[in-house]
Amino acid sequence: MMKDHLPSRLLAPVVAVTAVGLTTYLYLRPALIRDPSATKPPAPARSPKWTVLPSLSTLQRDELPYPPDLLPGGRDVDTPYGSLRVYEWGPEAGEKVLLLHGIGTPCIALGEMARALADGGHRVMLFDFFGRGYSDSPTDVPHDARLYNTQLHLALASSPLPWSGADAFHLVGYSLGGAVAASFARHVPHALRSLVLVAPAGLVRPRHVSRTGRLLYSTGVLPEPLLRWLVRRRLEPPAPVDPEAVLDDDVAGESDATGGSTFDNALLDPARPELTVARVMRWQLAVHPGFVPAYRSTIRWAPIYGQGQGEWAPLRGILEERRAGREKNGLQGGRVCFVVGETDPVIVAGELEQDARLMLGEDAVDMRVVKGAGHEVGITRGREVAGIAMRYWQSIQAAQSCS
Repeated sequence: MMKDHLPSRLLAPVVAVTAVGLTTYLYLRPALIRDPSATKPPAPARSPKWTVLPSLSTLQRDELPYPPDLLPGGRDVDTPYGSLRVYEWGPEAGEKVLLLHGIGTPCIALGEMARALADGGHRVMLFDFFGRGYSDSPTDVPHDARLYNTQLHLALASSPLPWSGADAFHLVGYSLGGAVAASFARHVPHALRSLVLVAPAGLVRPRHVSRTGRLLYSTGVLPEPLLRWLVRRRLEPPAPVDPEAVLDDDVAGESDATGGSTFDNALLDPARPELTVARVMRWQLAVHPGFVPAYRSTIRWAPIYGQGQGEWAPLRGILEERRAGREKNGLQGGRVCFVVGETDPVIVAGELEQDARLMLGEDAVDMRVVKGAGHEVGITRGREVAGIAMRYWQSIQAAQSCS
């Protein structure tokens, strides 16, 4: 009887080893036979440039919530992260100004500010952040300060005019764009003639983040499909409201993309009353597959909340060097101009001034408060903000000529 079981007892280890070896081979086979030269990153999420515009007539394009030709000097730039929409116009010999928009609305939100600057003799450039407007969105990298700084360099390099070197251009950042601008300034301060931050993110105190927000933009807590659905609902603007019925002191609701009813109803172009923040937000949610992922990734990884020590404190020494005259190139005068709305529920004026002076130094902050304006200050009060910026630049030049 023992002799009958001996062969099977001897075969068992052989069978087990063979099974393990075969399983391992089948598991590793795709990697073993893959051509290394065929490895490439996933394709970016395509913007409406690819998925919407090709099927529309010129008239239909002009009726979109974001008409692609609303701003002059548009171009599409091919980058390793996908297509990038850039606008550039104004006198070629004028001082250059780069404007960075907010987290939800594309760059047309700063169109009125850019027009005012161009009318004042400046060469202006704007672009859509990845995942907004007509820019594609990479799907395999976080939307953090590194990606946004890289995108800024890509936009500058796409110009037929030089935007590099010492004191090359003024940088104006609004909301998220303000946080990105501060990050860029600490890395390449010599390139900036000045830094103007309009209702900037970056120093927003963490206490302003609700428990719901912390949950929605966390990782590994809820299934990703559920999170995407919840965030999409959260970003959906409320039903249209009669602009005349909106009060200036309306405060932010549950949507991270808005600063209250006055923000949702803000006009993107005074000559086109049908073009509002709410309408372009709904359009992006409907037609840009990269918008919600880019928004979520930005909230998770970009320098928005409580970035004083990380992104802002390094600027303190940079500005001190300019004020002391030890460094001549970039950020002339060693100060930063802040512009904030008096009733902004997102970027609270008093908190911003206190935290900015703490991080940058008392003498480094030039604070301007726009009366009666909320978080939409960079959009609906664009010409007024442009005027503040130009007067600030003139004051810098006057001080430099006297020194």
